[in-house]
Amino acid sequence: MEPKTLFVFTIFLLFVSSSSETLKKQTYVIQLHPNSQSAKAFPSKLDWHLSFLQEAVLGIEEENEDPSTRILYSYASAIEGFSAQLTESEAKTLKNLPEVVAVRPDHVLQVQTTYSYKFLGLNGPGPSSVWSKSRSGQGTIIGVLDTGVWPESPSFDDTGMPSIPSKWKGVCQEGESFTPSNCNKKLIGARFFIRGHRVANSPLDSPNMPREYISARDSTGHGTHTASTAGGSSVSTASVLGNGAGVARGMAPGAHVAVYKVCWFNGCYSSDILAAIDVAIQDKVDVLSLSLGGFPIPLYDDTIAIGTFRATEHGISVVCAGGNNGPLASSVANTAPWVSTIGAGTLDRKFPGVVRLANGKLLYGESLYPGKGIKKAERELEIVYVAGGDKGSEFCLRGSLPRESVQGKMVICDRGVNGRSEKGQAVKEAGGVAMILANTEINQEEDSVDVHLIPATLIGYEESVVLKGYVRDTVRAKASHGGSFTTAPRYSAATISYRELESTKRSLRAVSFLIPIPSVVDPCK
Repeated sequence: MEPKTLFVFTIFLLFVSSSSETLKKQTYVIQLHPNSQSAKAFPSKLDWHLSFLQEAVLGIEEENEDPSTRILYSYASAIEGFSAQLTESEAKTLKNLPEVVAVRPDHVLQVQTTYSYKFLGLNGPGPSSVWSKSRSGQGTIIGVLDTGVWPESPSFDDTGMPSIPSKWKGVCQEGESFTPSNCNKKLIGARFFIRGHRVANSPLDSPNMPREYISARDSTGHGTHTASTAGGSSVSTASVLGNGAGVARGMAPGAHVAVYKVCWFNGCYSSDILAAIDVAIQDKVDVLSLSLGGFPIPLYDDTIAIGTFRATEHGISVVCAGGNNGPLASSVANTAPWVSTIGAGTLDRKFPGVVRLANGKLLYGESLYPGKGIKKAERELEIVYVAGGDKGSEFCLRGSLPRESVQGKMVICDRGVNGRSEKGQAVKEAGGVAMILANTEINQEEDSVDVHLIPATLIGYEESVVLKGYVRDTVRAKASHGGSFTTAPRYSAATISYRELESTKRSLRAVSFLIPIPSVVDPCK
């Protein structure tokens, strides 16, 4: 090819690539002036919102395109505005209109007990206790924005619950494996919001996607956990394999619960979150609970802050997670002063486990696992750490572990990427019989106890460095698992819990609380 021809061809490719990027659509949240005079010329807010797409974006050249195909949500209560699919140039056009306050790209947030109520003193004696004064939350409606709910959990049994408050305007939305009959006087409402997630990701039924229900049903357990923590009914003799036994109940066991599923396998999109807040306001909830977030962002760009401000104007109390980005300094999320920001503290209870190395060294961590296979794990087993390559074997991704390397052995799995219990499943499928879950430099000494399919112990970063050094320097390194039991350590902030902004960086101060979260017994299903 002639140099001149090659040059022209290269310029053409760059032009095509640039044009493709320019025409690529993504979701934006468009905030409008609430008292705009032009709104009065339209029969509804939706018609007004559509007019921005028709006149300012699509224009005469695209007059055959239906603007309603672009819009995801038309908001009525949480914000004056809408979310829509736009190209970058279209977003800039809208941003320059006098009635537009802001045009923000859709962004993704992530989701962030039998004993806690006693530890906090909620069930104190006499009429002066918190539960006595509040009647355990009776008559209150708690709206939970999360991954949905597993309605069959005994935490949502409505035995003894009073009638649903007459002010309630919500519904129990039908969907995959979820019908209106799944709701009752405890779980009084359930909805799901997926449009923002759907346009940004592969279809949920794609072969490589995690199992998801296109409904309010919870497929991960996080939403069920948070909803039951907030307002779960009393469940007698709850425990995890006999550990932490007691009566499990939520912080407001007499309250009604309404679930709004906004989080899916790839996170929680701000357009969906805002839609859920919008509907929850209209449903007449009393409290909004959002255990989701990320790193701190300016309030004027914070979807949760903007939406929850309108919620508080409607008399709704808003409670948000401070985030799981600790122990980094200034890592707190959801800092709006009208929001109660909750951090994770530890209980005065742990479930310690021990890994005994063949050289006599003891590594302490946390452990819960069923009885089957314990005896085998208590014997000395060869330890392997299958790292390297591009299969993610160091994280024990399913299908990444070669059977010939892990058969009958104890496997070290780095924390991260996939679920902690899923790592044990990967080890078991490859023939391994036990696992050591090793914190990385990111997790440091964070502890989180899980129920595993095989004997497993979670160890901190310092212990993992010692363990990997031992395996590296020892021919056929061996170790054994010790048992797990319950102890009573000192209460403190959990390692994962956010850390507040330095005082010199605070412009507005949120109301912050520290409550016990790790090692809490709650249902996932």
